[in-house]
Formats: sequence, C-alpha cells, structure tokens
Amino acid sequence: MKPNSRELEKSIHVDLSRQETYGGYLQLDRILHSQTPRSTVHDEMLFIVQHQTSELWMKLMLHELDAALEFVKRDQLEASFKIFSRVAHIQRMLFEQWAVLETMTPSEYLQFRDALGRSSGFQSYQYRALEFMLGNKDPNLLLPHRQDEAVHGFLAKRLAQPSLYDEFLRYLSRHGFPVPKECVERDFTQPYKKHDAIVAIFRDVYEQPEKFWDAYEMAEKLVDVEERFQLWRFRHMKTVHRIIGHKQGTGGSSGVTFLQRALELTFFPELWDVRTELRSPGAR
Repeated sequence: MKPNSRELEKSIHVDLSRQETYGGYLQLDRILHSQTPRSTVHDEMLFIVQHQTSELWMKLMLHELDAALEFVKRDQLEASFKIFSRVAHIQRMLFEQWAVLETMTPSEYLQFRDALGRSSGFQSYQYRALEFMLGNKDPNLLLPHRQDEAVHGFLAKRLAQPSLYDEFLRYLSRHGFPVPKECVERDFTQPYKKHDAIVAIFRDVYEQPEKFWDAYEMAEKLVDVEERFQLWRFRHMKTVHRIIGHKQGTGGSSGVTFLQRALELTFFPELWDVRTELRSPGAR
C-alpha cells in the first residue's frame, strides 16, 4: 500500500539559521502577536482579526489608488486601468469580510463590547484617507486625530490634495474639454460641488465613446469604485444593525442612523447624473 505521506525533497532548505525566512520576511511574529483581547470572551478574537485584516486591505487599496492618481496626473489613463481592476478585487475582499463578522450574535458581542471603551471604526485614519482620496472632504473629520501628530499631519496633507476625481477633471481640462475653472482651481479641503458643465462634458463622452475612449473607460472605472464603496458601506451598516440594533456607537455616534447617512454621500456626482441626460442616437 502506498504510504500516506510525502517525502521531503533533499533540495528543500531546512537550515535557515542565517537566512531570510517566510516568517521573518512577513514579520509574522509582530503580526500574529498583535491580537491582544481585553476580555476572556471567545469572540473578541474574531472582532480584532476582522478589523486588523480590514486595515491591511485598506492599506493596499490606498497604495494602489495613489499609484492610479499618479498615472492620471501624467495623462496615462490606460496604465491606471489595471490598477482599478486590482482595486475591485480588494474591495470585494473588504465586502465579503462582513460575512465573517455576521456570524457573531448580539449576545456574543455584548459579552465584550464594554472592553472597546470609546474605540470605533470612525477613528480609522486609513478609512478617512480613502474617503479623502475619493473626494469626501471635510476638515472636521480631522478632529478625532488631533492627539496623534503624525496621523493628523498625514490626513491634513491628503485633505488638501486634489482627489482622484479632481485629477480626472484636470486631465479633461488639459485635453481640451471645457471644464470650468472653478472646478479645477479651488480649495481642495472643501467638498466638491457638482456643476452642470461637467454633466454636459460627460454626456459627450458617453454618447461618443469611440472618440473619447480613455475618458469613457476612466469614468466607468470610477463609477465601479464608488458603487463597490457604497456596497461596502451598506454591508457595514447592516452588520451593525444586525448586531447592536439602534444602540449608540462606541465612538459616540448614533450608530446605524449615522451609517445610513453616509450612504447619501456621492463621490463623483456628475458621473451618476449624466445617466439621466444621455440621449438615444436618433434624438441627438
């Protein structure tokens, strides 16, 4: 009978005393010892790992979107499309993670909720950086980070920078589209205000995709990102609703009601409005 084992190949490195190792390269000792529950409740480990892995995916998403933004600034839209395809998969991972947390019942969460104190996902500075990157600008969102000079500086810099959408509008302006000056030369720390002229530009782009292919494809990539971001927000809200109902959040917010209001925010308003304005070929 064939043995139910696999012979260790002689070429496999087993003397690693002076070599880089898998665990060392990934700094697994630091990562796997970073889960420090504040209670003895079994499900607190799930809660911690869920949020730590989400932060890792957000770090990668920021890394990728930063690269995409640089391509847009250099008028290399096609080079950014591969990045957006990767971002789509990252967003899918973030969305699906809520399913794991949803296996925790309200009773199980209440056993350790008090251990969280005032800590809240609202305080995630990487989430805030993602929102700034996508255009949800509000100087008040810096307030929870005043006590950490490094984080506050990191976010303040991102708040003042043009968002991905701002850079796309700048690209369109450089390529001859009639983008109003006030849409590309403004205080980028403030929320973007939609403009009818931008809707008209996107109507031309969508009605003539063969003429404006790169701009057309970029517009759809941005819509993809926003739709998945909103689905992520919605799943977050429903997970919170499922576990704590309408209790106040640990960070002091109204909880589910506060998360519901986030679903009303739009990153790229004209890209959604233009769909209503598009005309069939015979009506142009």
